[in-house]
Amino acid sequence: MEKTTAPAYRSLTAVGDSFTEGMCDELHPDGSYRGWADLVAARLAAATPGFRYANLAVRGKLIGQICDEQVEAAAAMGAELVTLAGGLNDVLRPGCDVAAVAARLGEAAEKLAAGARRVVMFTSTDPSRRLRGSARLLPAILRMKEFVEELARQHPEIVVVDLFSAPCFDDPRLWAEDRLHLSPEGHRRVAEAVLEALGTPAGFDWRAPLPPAPPEGWAARRRLDLSWLRIHLGPWIVRRLTGRSSGDGRSPKRPQLAPYEG
Repeated sequence: MEKTTAPAYRSLTAVGDSFTEGMCDELHPDGSYRGWADLVAARLAAATPGFRYANLAVRGKLIGQICDEQVEAAAAMGAELVTLAGGLNDVLRPGCDVAAVAARLGEAAEKLAAGARRVVMFTSTDPSRRLRGSARLLPAILRMKEFVEELARQHPEIVVVDLFSAPCFDDPRLWAEDRLHLSPEGHRRVAEAVLEALGTPAGFDWRAPLPPAPPEGWAARRRLDLSWLRIHLGPWIVRRLTGRSSGDGRSPKRPQLAPYEG
């Protein structure tokens, strides 16, 4: 059988929030996070001399902030490939206007698609399968999923990475200690999913489950739950109540479309 190769992309701009910024335990030498977008950029750079990469994503950003602070800049860069993920921070907030979030996300996608060869978007993982108390989020997540999929049907330059339908993301080992951001293994799998959506021959089966984990006792699980409440959930609630964000005052880690070797 003749070996297939993916279309070459000479540039990538990543747009979004902490998901795309890459928050996890794996760091670049400069101390910035090394997430799925960086892994995708490294793979593309290995195959394309002179490859350029920008990552405008900043943690904590709502869809309106992503549109106002990142989309115009990303469109002006003129990258051949753009990734766009946003809206989940909005959905996490009580009383979210899902229709308004979808409308802003759609505006961003169409603006980016007007100048890019390919725009990669995502469906969210299903938190109700792994986090107690998150079932209230499911209707909004499903509405956003349907919206993104319909957007891709209308715009052939948009491709959707379907994380919602991948049960491997139910495994807590694909998530960081805060249970909200991906672990290095989670980012590795999202990167492979993006590359697969772009037509790159698979390096591994990103949907495959991890080997069974050793069983944890009740006491150990309760200690982890209490630690999570104190270190992660509590501060998150305080930020929501005070109108602050983890991204306040932060700049993108790669604000320019610059050469990248991975």
